[in-house]
Amino acid sequence: MKIINITVLNGPNLNLLGLREPEIYGSTGLNEIEAKMNDLLIENNLEKKLTIDFFQSNREYELVDKIQDLMNKRNQWIIINPAAFTHTSVAIRDALLATKIPFIEVHLSNVHAREDFRKKSWFSDIAQGTITGLGANGYQFALEHIIENTQN
Repeated sequence: MKIINITVLNGPNLNLLGLREPEIYGSTGLNEIEAKMNDLLIENNLEKKLTIDFFQSNREYELVDKIQDLMNKRNQWIIINPAAFTHTSVAIRDALLATKIPFIEVHLSNVHAREDFRKKSWFSDIAQGTITGLGANGYQFALEHIIENTQN
């Protein structure tokens, strides 16, 4: 049986979800997002076919190291919310390009309706897809897409 390994990467300040600017980012924390994603696997009887690993860091190099560590593992997907690194990190972009792991970019807020500097993403043009402005549900939508496109 082919097991699909999904890594959910979260960038800076996302450890403060639920506390930080809930009017922009919502009141759902990362632990709740993780629980809902795992519940989705269980509800669809997929917990033996898909694994999900969650990782959050405020440090760019730790995200780069995590992406590079995934390079030689099989059947990978990444769901990434690069947060502020969306607009600044060529290093994370280069790691994603080097590993060739398909990924979906997720943003809780609608970055296109915010400050001008938030409208540029270093990832959107190389992502399999982007989900923006749908709050914590964006993570589940990304997972549902992976489920629908990896099942035989």
